[in-house]
Amino acid sequence: MLRELFIENIAVIERAEISFAAGLNVLTGETGAGKSIVIDAIGAVLGERVSRELVRSGAERGLVTAVFDKSNVEGWLRDNEIDADDELILQRRIGADGKSSARICGMPVTAAQIKELAALLIDVHGQNDGRQLLDERMHRAYLDRFGGHQDAIAAFSTEYQALKTLDQEIDALQMDELEKERLSENLRQSIRELEAAELRPGEQEELIARRDLLRNAEKLTEAIDAGYAGLYESDESAVNQAQSAAYYIHRAADLAPELQRAVKAVEDAVFQLTDAAETLRDLRDSLDFSPEEYDRMETRLALFRKLERRYARDVDALPAYLDECREKLDNIQYADERVEKLKAQRGALLERCRKAGLSLRQARQAAAKALEVRVVQELRELNMPSVRFAVDFAPIKHEPGFDVNGMDEIRFVMSANAGEALGRISKIASGGEMSRIMLALKNVFAEKDPVDTLIFDEIDTGVSGIAAQRVGEKLYSVSRGKQVLCVTHLPQIAAMADSHYRIEKSESEGRTYTRVIALDREGRKQELARLHGGDHITEITLASAEEQLKAAERYKAAK
Repeated sequence: MLRELFIENIAVIERAEISFAAGLNVLTGETGAGKSIVIDAIGAVLGERVSRELVRSGAERGLVTAVFDKSNVEGWLRDNEIDADDELILQRRIGADGKSSARICGMPVTAAQIKELAALLIDVHGQNDGRQLLDERMHRAYLDRFGGHQDAIAAFSTEYQALKTLDQEIDALQMDELEKERLSENLRQSIRELEAAELRPGEQEELIARRDLLRNAEKLTEAIDAGYAGLYESDESAVNQAQSAAYYIHRAADLAPELQRAVKAVEDAVFQLTDAAETLRDLRDSLDFSPEEYDRMETRLALFRKLERRYARDVDALPAYLDECREKLDNIQYADERVEKLKAQRGALLERCRKAGLSLRQARQAAAKALEVRVVQELRELNMPSVRFAVDFAPIKHEPGFDVNGMDEIRFVMSANAGEALGRISKIASGGEMSRIMLALKNVFAEKDPVDTLIFDEIDTGVSGIAAQRVGEKLYSVSRGKQVLCVTHLPQIAAMADSHYRIEKSESEGRTYTRVIALDREGRKQELARLHGGDHITEITLASAEEQLKAAERYKAAK
């Protein structure tokens, strides 16, 4: 439930603090006073797209903070590693340059994260929902939302995607003979060339290292010869000197045992010097090469460079590419046989797809019957006594008898008046009827929706008289199980409020200011009188407002 909303420097609202309550919360005010700005501010804090125009003129930034109860979202908070105490705080900052940032309980989050959380907190109904109701492509989604067909949809989608993948594989294998021969010859040529190259992983690095070594062979040989002579070959070599020292220290140790460590150290040095000399000798021997060896290395490295350019791969990746070419050639050569096997599999998969589609159809048809009953009941309570509402199923005619969404085209049809045939909502419903249909659907869907707060922005479009009274009663009925926020121009709806807020605009020192005022009962009577008669409030309009409030109180008490 939305408990508090703080707005700072948003459009014409310099600062506003609104404490919302459970039940039906109604916002009223003159056209242009800023009622929709409050809804826009809520949309901003819920992650909707914002622009610099939302920031109050002259301000560096706008700020919206919303405080919610954290029921129903503990799992989301845990998954996103966000700690919340007794309340959930959402905040959105919008800079004058259009940049924005979002926080949840003080932790920075992305707009995507805050929108994901918002979907668990609030369901906003605005003018766009009416357009969605007219869009028959959305009707299947409405039905599935009501029926909760996630498992049946998932089962069908699994089979459908498997069928599409199989069809793509079959299409890839099917080609004309000329194309098949051209591709086969290209693959054979690549295979011949790569097999002839006899590539070995790591060979290129070895050759480059050997080549670089041989390029510096003369200088390296001179250095090695000098080092080897100093270590081993000359009479005054380090090895000879160390061996002589070891002899004398060993004799001394016979007389002074404490020199045994020195004996071992010098003997170890002799071994290490001898090992170093042998390493130098082995490397010196490897430097004996012929010009033919160098030419062979350069030729081999040039081949590697050519293959890398031709196949756009590092030479170490070419053996894997060779295997890939062999596999592709095998697939082409045995494509017809493979296609036949895949077509046999396709028959079984097609049957599974149809079976899953039929199960989904049956689930939707059962949900459609229940939805029809519930919507008709809701609409009759909204002063549409002769309404008929139905879910129309039109089987998909083209092969294979289904598409990605199932086996049927689905649309809502209705008749608003007795004696009229069922027809498309876009052709049948007036603006006021559209608002009531949307409210009816929202109420039906809300029964299975964990969201605690519903917002209706101008649900009264095209509604007046008794129909407006019924809409007010329905909103009150919905608010018994959900928190409802409603922007309205109609006194019939405002009279049903549990909490009533007036949005009023004023001017001071050349600037426009909007305030949000929580009304007591007397304030509500004054506001209802204004909704009835405009600024010209009389004893008659006040008496009418008082009677309307009493009638609403009697209705609530009876419920």
